[in-house]
Amino acid sequence: MSVTHVGVQEAHRLQTDDGYTYVDVRSVPEYEREHPAGAHNVPLLHFDPQTGRMTPNPDFLAVMQANYPIDTTLLVGCQVGGRSGKAALVLAEAGYAPVNVKGGFGGHMDPASGQVIDEGWSQAGLPVATGPSADGSYTVLQQTGD
Repeated sequence: MSVTHVGVQEAHRLQTDDGYTYVDVRSVPEYEREHPAGAHNVPLLHFDPQTGRMTPNPDFLAVMQANYPIDTTLLVGCQVGGRSGKAALVLAEAGYAPVNVKGGFGGHMDPASGQVIDEGWSQAGLPVATGPSADGSYTVLQQTGD
């Protein structure tokens, strides 16, 4: 099982020209603040206000399987590429052929030099949206799995 990795420009092309579904695996508040236009939201992790830490979403795979047939062409993105890389591996192990979006929404920077390693969706000036989406918010997608 392998995961393909693409930059944000190629991800946008796959989404608009080839009908790929972009799944943003960031937390609900991150997604609602701003996300790639047309993206759905299935968080890999949830923010736990009690601990102030991110905790695994135990329903991640079940919600994905309830909403996306195994042959769905999926783009998986997050803030910089780490969570989406992990989510893509989980999906690949479940039989999907996901495409990880390098750089995610905010871009991946080298902490030492400040140089851009992978351009992010927002840095590239690609279309963005805010708030929950009518058909792709986690609340809607989670209900499909119930």
